Amino acid sequence: MALPLRALLGLLLLVLVTVAALPDHVRAWRTPHRHVGRGRGRFPPPRKHHRPNFRPGPWIPAHATFYEGGSGTFGGACGYDDVVREGYGLETVALSEALFNKGQSCGACYEIKCMDDPQWCKLGQPSLFVSATNHCPPNYYQSSDNGGWCNPPRHHFDIAKPVFLKIAEYRGGIIPVSYRRVPCQKQGGIRFTVTGNPYFNEVLVWNVGGAGDVVSLQVKGNKDLKWTPMKRMWGQKWVTDAKMVGESLTFRVRASDGRFSTSWHIAPKTWQFGQTFEGKNFR
Repeated sequence: MALPLRALLGLLLLVLVTVAALPDHVRAWRTPHRHVGRGRGRFPPPRKHHRPNFRPGPWIPAHATFYEGGSGTFGGACGYDDVVREGYGLETVALSEALFNKGQSCGACYEIKCMDDPQWCKLGQPSLFVSATNHCPPNYYQSSDNGGWCNPPRHHFDIAKPVFLKIAEYRGGIIPVSYRRVPCQKQGGIRFTVTGNPYFNEVLVWNVGGAGDVVSLQVKGNKDLKWTPMKRMWGQKWVTDAKMVGESLTFRVRASDGRFSTSWHIAPKTWQFGQTFEGKNFR
């Protein structure tokens, strides 16, 4: 019996040597993948496709007016509590109906130039960089070219007077401008201010870089709260009746350029209503 056993061992050794000598791509045909991914772990995970940073858009003709501004008038239809304290300063605009897009454009940034009006435009055509923080409502009792400046389909900006004066004389009243979307440059991360009550949670999203606007918001806890889409209440205030209290919160923001930013566990389990938390920003 010793001879057949010896022959069997020799045959097994010959097979192992033959397999080791095969090219890598041939041996890999029978080698299962050990990556965690789709197909019960047999396939490598899908590759991530990173979108480029937000870039300036094309120049578009429009018109602009100004409002007096003053204490307590720099918030508005976007839900921001205090645009000066929240970093927007006085460089803010109210958007006409066509641009406001039911609040989705809140937070977007624009470059504006006074155009084709040498009597009222400042020399050198300086640019004005502003953030959208309010809505200029339509006035259907007046025509679009005589008082109903913010009626659709007009593209119109209503600018705080101290900022308007950087590009034009106030006596101009209404001026022709050219504008384009530009990336928002922000200090620090995206801010999430949580208000409401245990049965109805509100989250204000502000200080958003990149595209500046928010088209969707999701929240996730560390225990029972799974990924949950929040609904836009108005402007950049988002709501859900899902139970958030007692959970460490993660927020995922999606901007209009398709990019996502996920801020993991930025609110501890002991968070309180009225607090603001800082997450990861877009560039």
